[in-house]
Amino acid sequence: MRVLHLSDVHIGVENYGRPATEADLAALPPHFAPGAERSAFVGMPTRLLDFLTALDEVVDYALRESVDLVLFSGDAYKSRDPSQTHQREFARRIARLAEAGVVVFLTPGNHDLPHVASRAGALDIFPTLRVENVVLGSTLATYRVATRSGEAQVVALPWVRIGSFMAKEETRGLTLEQIKEAVEARITEHLADEVAQLDPALPAFLCAHVNISGATTASERSMMLGNDHVLGLGTVAIPAFDYVALGNIHKHQVLSQHPPVAYAGSIERIDFSEEREDKGFCVIDVDASKPRGERVTGFRFVPVAARAMLTIDVPARSGEDPTDATLEAIAKHAESGLEGAIVRVRVSMDAEQEPAFREAPVRQALAPAHYVVGIERNVRRASRTRLGTDEAEKLSPLDALRRYLASKNTPADRERLLVERAEQLLREEIEGPE
Repeated sequence: MRVLHLSDVHIGVENYGRPATEADLAALPPHFAPGAERSAFVGMPTRLLDFLTALDEVVDYALRESVDLVLFSGDAYKSRDPSQTHQREFARRIARLAEAGVVVFLTPGNHDLPHVASRAGALDIFPTLRVENVVLGSTLATYRVATRSGEAQVVALPWVRIGSFMAKEETRGLTLEQIKEAVEARITEHLADEVAQLDPALPAFLCAHVNISGATTASERSMMLGNDHVLGLGTVAIPAFDYVALGNIHKHQVLSQHPPVAYAGSIERIDFSEEREDKGFCVIDVDASKPRGERVTGFRFVPVAARAMLTIDVPARSGEDPTDATLEAIAKHAESGLEGAIVRVRVSMDAEQEPAFREAPVRQALAPAHYVVGIERNVRRASRTRLGTDEAEKLSPLDALRRYLASKNTPADRERLLVERAEQLLREEIEGPE
């Protein structure tokens, strides 16, 4: 049995793009969209094309390499309310897999859930239409799926909306930290119940959209509130599972070998925090005839041709022409990584050098790039104290607010009121609306 683990597609991320041209569309494979519909993409953000073509790479691989089961661990879209175009294009690619006999198991992520629990989610259309070979793991439960290479068990752990997982009465009077601890304990208990009922004779997988303690984050830091629940690795690295497919964190990483526990990561770069990360998906070969714990015979990460992001830092020395220094730095990347990349340039210079900086020739030199985010001038002047990046990333939202208010000499009474209001907003976000 060959299993493909895919996650965090995030169709709808359109930052750092430009309107698509006929030439952009002509470079896409024939199956990207029917001819009549293809022209409709002219003028749409090129980043939409980037994410869709990355997903096409995954689908092409699955069909070419005879994949039996695709485990999708959440976040099909950027928005909880994706446009009809975004939904159609995701469904088009899922349909290519399903029509070829590949079973697709979809586990909703936080970006796939509606703002209000009673409303339908973005992935609910698949079971509604009873799409053959597509299974939606919308609740924490065990699902049996019949693949071309035999039956398998998949335990789904979709993103947990705290407001629907715990009653209001249970959370009343608890701090945010206590609420998170209670949710984590309940998830662990429910997961253990599912594991206890697994059939040891069949391959078993966990497909989860969750944060695991110790995982390295990248841009997801900016896409989450910072108050999400976090499970310990031991909660999911259970010997009863042959493989644990994780989603929600965009950096591919393997957290455990026995059993293999991995984040596939996102299939396209979201922002410059992911500049140096490979993007792709995981492939797992399973021999169902072997005993539990010995079934995985192969595991590999398969990269896709994600759009490159490139930062060009230019430390102009004192007395040096900053324009010449910048052009020289760009020339070093002209053959290796500039063409077709999303580029940002950061030029450090003294205050007296700034008048000599000419942006026009710099932009001309950047013409081969797909998109220029900006040309940033970092002028060395008298500086003010700032938190270091590492220290800032460790702060919770409330701690960051307290530090900010303290730096502004906010009166104690007003600071207390603002912190209380901020905590109330965070609580409403994790519990859900009334």
